[in-house]
Amino acid sequence: MAKQRTTNTSDALGQLKWLTPENVGAALKGLPLKVQAALRAAAHLPRGTLTITTPDQRIFKVGGKASGPDAALVLHNWNLPRRAFSSGTIGVAESYMDGDWESPDVTTFLELFVVNNQIGETIAGGTNWFVNTVQRLRHWLNENTRSRSRKNISAHYDLGNAFYREWLDPTMTYSSALFAEGANDLETAQTTKYRALARNIGITRDSKVLEIGCGWGGFAEFAAREIGARVTGLTISREQFDFATERMRKAGLSDKVEIKFQDYRDETGKYDHIASIEMFEAVGEKYWPVFFGKVKECLAPGGSAGMQIITINENSFERYRKRPDFIQRYVFPGGMLPTPEKLKSLGRDFGLDLYRESIFPQDYARTLAEWRERFWGSWDKLKHLGFDSRFKKLWEFYLYYCEAGFRSEYIDVRQVFYRS
Repeated sequence: MAKQRTTNTSDALGQLKWLTPENVGAALKGLPLKVQAALRAAAHLPRGTLTITTPDQRIFKVGGKASGPDAALVLHNWNLPRRAFSSGTIGVAESYMDGDWESPDVTTFLELFVVNNQIGETIAGGTNWFVNTVQRLRHWLNENTRSRSRKNISAHYDLGNAFYREWLDPTMTYSSALFAEGANDLETAQTTKYRALARNIGITRDSKVLEIGCGWGGFAEFAAREIGARVTGLTISREQFDFATERMRKAGLSDKVEIKFQDYRDETGKYDHIASIEMFEAVGEKYWPVFFGKVKECLAPGGSAGMQIITINENSFERYRKRPDFIQRYVFPGGMLPTPEKLKSLGRDFGLDLYRESIFPQDYARTLAEWRERFWGSWDKLKHLGFDSRFKKLWEFYLYYCEAGFRSEYIDVRQVFYRS
């Protein structure tokens, strides 16, 4: 339960004032209209608490009857409510990057509005029709044709291998780890994830394996070295291709692993097994059937495929697909998360039987928290690579935002396994 509160509405600076639906009108007189609207909505918060310090040093607190995140927000000016109302999560992110606001725990602040979804939509739903239209158009222009896919992937993954090497673990794995029993550090947990995927796919010695979206080669190296599989890895990131190719050469695995700079749509080989780790999110909704059709085409009869995919809950999907969010604007242009049901229906449509799945969103929340700490710890080195303070705030918000989504289980991550 939330803490007992009074309805004191004193205007003394620095004195905390609880806002309730009953007293909120009197307490907010004189504040900008967008701020008043945001705080009126927040006063109906059903879960958790939020303490807000305003630019004029007034302190408001809102809270629901049910337990939930205990968050704090410090406004340096009045821009956040206006930008949130206008542009949704993109506005919230840009406001953070511009220094309009801060929080001692940004993840918890964002999580509060995820678990209080209706209030979050009221405040940060992005109500400006022109802004929303521009964002939808921008997302449409990032559609993942063959040529556009390379540009979209390059926007994120070709920041440079040196950038990612500074804060990823030694396996150079940029996807959720699996913190199973005994996997208490990030590197071990990433290997545990690889092992679970390979085991449930059924990869054995000399299996012929296709990996769609091989990244920097972590899974391909694991499957070849630890199991003895023969792996073909596909990537459309030039930086990843160069790194993974050299990685296999140094590991003495060039005879077992071939890295190809190639779009998955151009693959024509037949394979015993197919693996794909957090690549499907970048495919784009229009091309989901194309992806599953290619998996079916490239699997030998009786073959199996395993994918690790981030999904969004069914109830939120329609609104999400109509209104591009911060991730689609700044981090993964052209991307789209599927729902769990969509993964099942796509499998059925292409004769792929989904025979097993495992779900581990809290492992992703932990992975993101560890990445954030490693990113902060590497910032002095990253600055010397040419990244500025605004870029730092963009990446901070990205990691906070995703962690909040997984902690609240608004989104999750799962490994899904199909048989041909």
